Amino acid sequence: MGANAQTSVPTFTAGEVLTAANMNISARTGIPVFADATARDAAFGGTGEKTLAEGQFAFLEDSNTTQYYDGAAWQAVASTSGLVCVKAQTAVSAAASATADSIFTSSYTNYLLLVNFTTSADQLCIRLRAGGVSTATGYNTQQLIVDDTTITGARVTSQVNIRIQQSVGAESSSVIHIFNPQLAIPTRLTMHTSLNNSNYTTGLNLNMRASNQSASTAFDGIELLALTGTWTGNYAIYGYSKTV
Repeated sequence: MGANAQTSVPTFTAGEVLTAANMNISARTGIPVFADATARDAAFGGTGEKTLAEGQFAFLEDSNTTQYYDGAAWQAVASTSGLVCVKAQTAVSAAASATADSIFTSSYTNYLLLVNFTTSADQLCIRLRAGGVSTATGYNTQQLIVDDTTITGARVTSQVNIRIQQSVGAESSSVIHIFNPQLAIPTRLTMHTSLNNSNYTTGLNLNMRASNQSASTAFDGIELLALTGTWTGNYAIYGYSKTV
């Protein structure tokens, strides 16, 4: 145990003589410090000890965590993050596709997908998944491509996937927002992709797309696949917090 660790949280009675050691138990620490959860639990409710009640704090040395008691159980003290990682960064090497299932839940409404990629021959694409099965119908996309001073647009409907970009010879990056995938309504996506040339001296083009999957399907996963050939890179997925 560390220098501040306690084995009890004492309660003093009227007329009791308090020693320096008695006072130092709490005065030196502020929040009581315990070696682990077992020591914490043993420190409350015994003879001469404080009754555990809502609002009690504790620090555990083994996990370096601060906790509070909510009246029923110990809870971790933590701030709410605006973005919560629901799919850890995953490396992909010369694979035809990569899938992530059971990541879209009621915990979040909207999600962020970050992907860095190169392709061996053709475009990197997206398909949404439900119950471990990819949906290959109903994708619609409006795109805007900026290449030097040339701006072009195009629209495709009733596709088998959403195409992100072809990136042969240099890694490209895409920021993709996914809206309401876990609800039984059409899922919407917006994406910005920067495509580099082979020596990275300039950005070859900027590709912006707005897409949807038109079925009222509750999706729980996603597939990143090469249209033909393979892709290499990494991706991670985050949920946007609904609370502060």
